[in-house]
Amino acid sequence: MDPMLEGTSWLDEELAGSTFADARLGQRLRRLLEQLGGAMGASLPLACQDWAATKAAYRFFDNDRVSEAEILAGHFAATASRVAATEGPILILHDTTEFVYHRVRPEPIGLTGQYPCRNTSYDRRQFYTVCGLLMHSSLGVTPDGLPLGLCAIKFWTRASFKGTSTLKRHINPTRVPIEQKESLRWPENMRQASVLAADPARCIHIGDREGDIYELFVTAHELGTHFLVRSSVDRRADDGTRTIIAAMDEVPGQGEHRIAVRDDKGKSSQAHLTIKYQRLHVLPPLAKQKRYPALELTVICADERGTPENRQPIHWRLITDLPITCVGEAVEKIGWYALRWKIEMV
Repeated sequence: MDPMLEGTSWLDEELAGSTFADARLGQRLRRLLEQLGGAMGASLPLACQDWAATKAAYRFFDNDRVSEAEILAGHFAATASRVAATEGPILILHDTTEFVYHRVRPEPIGLTGQYPCRNTSYDRRQFYTVCGLLMHSSLGVTPDGLPLGLCAIKFWTRASFKGTSTLKRHINPTRVPIEQKESLRWPENMRQASVLAADPARCIHIGDREGDIYELFVTAHELGTHFLVRSSVDRRADDGTRTIIAAMDEVPGQGEHRIAVRDDKGKSSQAHLTIKYQRLHVLPPLAKQKRYPALELTVICADERGTPENRQPIHWRLITDLPITCVGEAVEKIGWYALRWKIEMV
């Protein structure tokens, strides 16, 4: 097939579900996708190649009748079609991305954070403020790693920024309702992706340690969907007299597994992992125990034997609502979590 015709067919599929108040806006979006697709990663002027096309692109993005929801509607519809055409579980990979812009005044765009100055001529205690946008995206893939498309997305900016460490000196974060936190994006994207998939039970939402949020676990339980995240919080377990880590320390190794890894210099090697898993009665945070129920969850530990050279040893503690009955199923879930890096490469 002619590559141009193949590209045209793909665009038609991606934009079939788009709806704009003016048909000309849909035509402009199609033209923009053709231009940007032909110059992946390039700036708008370079992709558009002439000033008239560049100006038309800027007018499109500045149009009050154009929103991110309208731009993405066609892609979400195409993703839903691809999900419906597949069988078996769908892995929803979650990640947050920062878009950094260099501006003299950050107020029109928003802030992303504060970082230490790297210039040695400055005091190391000095910080500089970075402006930009944040995006939390949820990418659907098959267990074989085939991307199906975005299932949910959320953009936001910060009018002001206070570091997490600063906040912790003044208030216990677990006492703050999630509705007042940026982490609300996790359950919101879970809800949006579950609606798109039309069958929440097929979805397994996968996140890094930032996704270890008890409200996310409860949302999954309410929606009838599933999750698999890397644990960062040593939550209370059983009757509350011990924690997850203490409970897992009592579990002996139940199997072994080898995976291919690369060290800090890009050299490939084999990591020898000891696998163990346990179903636990996990309790909500003390400050929220009247609001949320306790949950029956599975904890999977994968610990590397020995001390590898040129990299940190692997010590993964994954938490999921999925049942695990054998080492093979635990290894399968570890493989699913390893696919999370795909969303960092798109």
